[in-house]
Amino acid sequence: MARDYSGSQMHHQLEAKRRRLTWILGVSALCILFYVLGAWQATPSTQYDLYTKVACDNNTATSGNNGNATLSSSSMDLDFASHHQIEVDSSNTANEFPPCDMSYSEYTPCQDKVRGRKFDREMMKYRERHCPDKEELLLCLIPAPPNYKTPFKWPQSRDYAWYNNIPHKELSIEKAIQNWIQVEGDRFRFPGGGTMFPRGADAYIDDIGELIPLTDGKIRTAVDTGCGVASFGAYMLKRDILTMSFAPRDTHEAQVQFALERGVPAMIGIMGSQRLPYPARAFDLAHCSRCLIPWSDNGKPSLYPLSKTKITFFYIIANGLIHLGIDGLYLTEVDRILRPGGYWVLSGPPIRWKKYWRGWERTKEDLKREQDSIEDAAKRLCWKKVTEHDDLAIWQKPINHLKCVKIKENYGGPPMCRSQDPDTAWYKNLEDCITPLPEVTNENDVAGGELLNWSERLFAVPPRITYGSVPGISVDRYVVENELWKDRIENYNRLITPLGSGRHRNIMDMNAYVGGFAAELSKYPVWVMNVVPHNSDPDTLGVIYERGLIGTYQDWCEGFSTYPRTYDLIHANGVFTMYRDRCDMTYILLEMDRILRPQGSVIFRDTVELLVKIKSITDGMRWKSQIVDHESGPFNPEKILVAVKTYWTDEATHKQP
Repeated sequence: MARDYSGSQMHHQLEAKRRRLTWILGVSALCILFYVLGAWQATPSTQYDLYTKVACDNNTATSGNNGNATLSSSSMDLDFASHHQIEVDSSNTANEFPPCDMSYSEYTPCQDKVRGRKFDREMMKYRERHCPDKEELLLCLIPAPPNYKTPFKWPQSRDYAWYNNIPHKELSIEKAIQNWIQVEGDRFRFPGGGTMFPRGADAYIDDIGELIPLTDGKIRTAVDTGCGVASFGAYMLKRDILTMSFAPRDTHEAQVQFALERGVPAMIGIMGSQRLPYPARAFDLAHCSRCLIPWSDNGKPSLYPLSKTKITFFYIIANGLIHLGIDGLYLTEVDRILRPGGYWVLSGPPIRWKKYWRGWERTKEDLKREQDSIEDAAKRLCWKKVTEHDDLAIWQKPINHLKCVKIKENYGGPPMCRSQDPDTAWYKNLEDCITPLPEVTNENDVAGGELLNWSERLFAVPPRITYGSVPGISVDRYVVENELWKDRIENYNRLITPLGSGRHRNIMDMNAYVGGFAAELSKYPVWVMNVVPHNSDPDTLGVIYERGLIGTYQDWCEGFSTYPRTYDLIHANGVFTMYRDRCDMTYILLEMDRILRPQGSVIFRDTVELLVKIKSITDGMRWKSQIVDHESGPFNPEKILVAVKTYWTDEATHKQP
């Protein structure tokens, strides 16, 4: 009996184990099933097209090539709220921001002409960045002019822009014989002319290409100082050369605004008392075509020994101002931002002065002294003069500084800078010294590392990372970062009108890191302004330039150096986490609204808590927006907020009761 009881007990134990195992397997299967269902629900099965029809009245002007924008119902299918405990309450009325007065339609907060008059005119300080105090910041929306239209698509935009978008005829009158810009009915036409290229920028660039290589991929990034309406940069794009064009906000009203309306990279900027907002060794080529920059005279006394230099005192009149100074401080800044082996191209006064001196209304002696001074300054920078042919003169920076010491023994000139970081450029005063190149051991070595030709350099590991110059970014991390953007861009193409559709041309990445976002967009007809916040650690803007991309430093607690309505798409990856303890996010969002075109898009990537706060503010800015899950699914803590700025103009505002 005891034996039978023991067998029965063992049988019951086995049954109990089977039941427990069955229960565990059943629960596990249900968990897997619900997980798969949840992931399937979070996976976008249709395109989240935010660009269906927006409710515009019959007076809304369209160009025939624009798609009006709003959030579509398909984007709502991604039920973000069902996955998260945070409540996104759209029922409460947002704090609405009123439109600013129409007099602010072209407001540039840090280049305000009235504020600028308070500052010294020496070295053009009054035209540099001077941002408003907190008490002066606007809490209103910058209005678009009446009858604003979506700009022409690229490449048509290179040649045409709508008059109502930038209602300024001044340049078409002042520069009529130079073919900068012409008015044709309801639009502007850009013939491609310039002060020193009456045959057009295309033919002018061909002339440069006869003297130095422009089409073999060695030259990819260029900077155009005093760019006008950026026709030089517009036609350099035909050669796969990306040009950062800049000009001040001055008497040539809206020249940078015209450039951006054309779909050409440009910024408001000036050669003044401070460094340009770019890293050292950024550009393959620098260009000046009668840019009115006093290269041989900067209004600042020389600090280096005079016994080894040829010092010439003279006056230069530029922009109606008289400067008195010695030598070429501005050329030392060009030297800083030029890559080893980079070129400086100069046309206009004083080049070919023997032919043009009467038309320039200057004496032969004055022009000869100016050219001699430029030649002398170039020698002291260890530059080699490549050629002077017809209207063009070209110099080349050395590939390293091994021979520079011997050259300076003969020509004297500024010493090597002692600054530890040549990339520091945000509100950094110019220095009367030569920025030293990274050390090499062989005179044939390229300082800092040789770059591959375009387009191989785009995804190759940049020398700054290869040589460990950027702390915290290894080769492996760089490769992984690039891989991330393949899936992200694929997801963005489902969330907004596809990036290759032609709707987007001017794109800004507010926190570009190593430029992975821009690199992945290189296959589309767009360009990206890669912004690296000036206090980023590490500083990665030099890496971005080594990839053949362009960008600038910026503090997002201040306004950006551009006109209103100049970007089609803004990408903000982690920006508000970076600035959450530095300044009020409301002012950053209002600045984004200022530079975003009507019906333009914004993609935010950040934490849920911050995105909910952002959405609550942008709901009062006439934006339509929706929070969606990360492309990897609902369990990733990072989320995406996609927003569209609705179409409205000053005229529509005044019609409201």
